[in-house]
Amino acid sequence: MSPKAAYIHIPFCSHICYYCDFNKVFIEGQPVDEYIELLIREMELTGKKYKIEPLETLYVGGGTPSSLNPQQMERLLDGIHQYLPLQKGAEFTMELNPDDGTHELLSVMKKGGVNRLSMGVQTFNNDLLKAIGRKHTKETAIRTIENARQVGFENMSIDLIFRLPKQTIADFEESLKMAMDLDLPHYSIYSLILEQKTVFYNLMRQGKLPLPTQDEEADMFQLAIDSMESFGRHHYEISNYALPGFESRHNLHYWKADEYLGFGAGAHGYLNQERYQNCGPIQHYLEPLRKFELPILHKNLLSKKSQIEEEMFLGLRKKSGVLVEKFENKFNCSFEKLYGEQITELINQKLLYDDRQRIHMTDKGFELGNNVFEKFLLDDINF
Repeated sequence: MSPKAAYIHIPFCSHICYYCDFNKVFIEGQPVDEYIELLIREMELTGKKYKIEPLETLYVGGGTPSSLNPQQMERLLDGIHQYLPLQKGAEFTMELNPDDGTHELLSVMKKGGVNRLSMGVQTFNNDLLKAIGRKHTKETAIRTIENARQVGFENMSIDLIFRLPKQTIADFEESLKMAMDLDLPHYSIYSLILEQKTVFYNLMRQGKLPLPTQDEEADMFQLAIDSMESFGRHHYEISNYALPGFESRHNLHYWKADEYLGFGAGAHGYLNQERYQNCGPIQHYLEPLRKFELPILHKNLLSKKSQIEEEMFLGLRKKSGVLVEKFENKFNCSFEKLYGEQITELINQKLLYDDRQRIHMTDKGFELGNNVFEKFLLDDINF
């Protein structure tokens, strides 16, 4: 079966945020034009190796895709349409930095078929934006949304982060209010995660990162759920809220454990029950492509045990959860035999709903997600 989704990674950033651990480099002095040409070559080579059927979703992320200038963006989009066929009505998402929302660049995106924008606002508090290493202001973010609407974009999402250093519940509530005033169809609202090799992680290790308490974090999470639900954006995944019909179709492929193609430096893909990762450093990625070779660093064939665990971890992220009958048909095994005891325990702890046909988490379960997920790790079992 051919994948219905593809991800493209643009690793360049005009600045580096203090919390980000994605594969990225400062754009100045980088071989951006060559990267785009060889990224397109990777699409071409992949299409020759595997017949790529028309895609349902395509997502261009980073880094910062919008750090490309209009000419580079146009070249990238032309290459995409040359080698990656899209279904009629496909969802084509591009990540956008609030600093980059010029009419010219947005027009190139719209003309090139992009029909969904995802923008990392993080907070509408200018002092907090500065404290987390963001260069834009709340005013810039609002103006970029206005520019995108003028160009013709309707399907837009913004990211907000809570549990930021020195952030109060009142700060977060104000950001939520400003976000809702924009009246967008989709919002992604995350708790700050301290990843290794980031500025914030190092500050935390030194005891110099004044974070909200666990209780405050829980209150912020519940505030996000309550605010979004009352605003008509239903909570369909741990961190995501949408008007009906505006859920991220691309991310739903991930959460359904569907296979997908990955292009670009450090990109991941999942094909023929095998997860693969491209070389991460820019030159390591470009080198094989200069020789017309795919830049795959390593592959990992998933065992049935790993596939089952991923099905549960990813499926439980969705509000709709995991359908037991569908699970049993997919893996040809008894769900009750594998997980009956764990389900009973989690229901008693009010982390799962008491529903034996559909395994799905309560709000408390979402808040303590990792505690739930670890219950679905399997011992070595003979299937």
